[in-house]
Amino acid sequence: MTARHRTRWATGGAAAALALSAVLAGCGGDGSPADVASRAESAVGSIASEAGEAVESASAEAGRRLDDIQDGAEVKADVTTGTAVTGSDGRVRADVTVRNTDDSSRSFAVQVDFRAAGGQLVDTVIVTVDHVQAGQSATATARSTHDLSGEVRTEVARAVRY
Repeated sequence: MTARHRTRWATGGAAAALALSAVLAGCGGDGSPADVASRAESAVGSIASEAGEAVESASAEAGRRLDDIQDGAEVKADVTTGTAVTGSDGRVRADVTVRNTDDSSRSFAVQVDFRAAGGQLVDTVIVTVDHVQAGQSATATARSTHDLSGEVRTEVARAVRY
């Protein structure tokens, strides 16, 4: 089953992390988990890509934004990523499959890290999967924010069900 989903991307430097904080702090909204996840997606998606410490900084900020989802449950064990594949555009993609083990329809916010063969973090994205029915699974696509070369693998850094 494929759910309707949105994908947003995140990488950037310390300045970008500060910009992310400023964007989220200034956002209105109803404070619901879906609103917080949507704001995190939007803010994370607006950060430009950079390398090294900048990616680590953006990853940490994305994790903090997932912490802001009220009434969210950590469900990393219920999420898997498929094999990373580089497209003709140089962007790496991987399927992200969420399994809703709750007894009602839920949405998911998943932070997916892209790592080089040596293990260093080269990109991170947040993927949301909306309205997954109870007991069902759904798949979305994580896509790197910029061209990545060489062997790249994906891993679920965090997953929150709300």
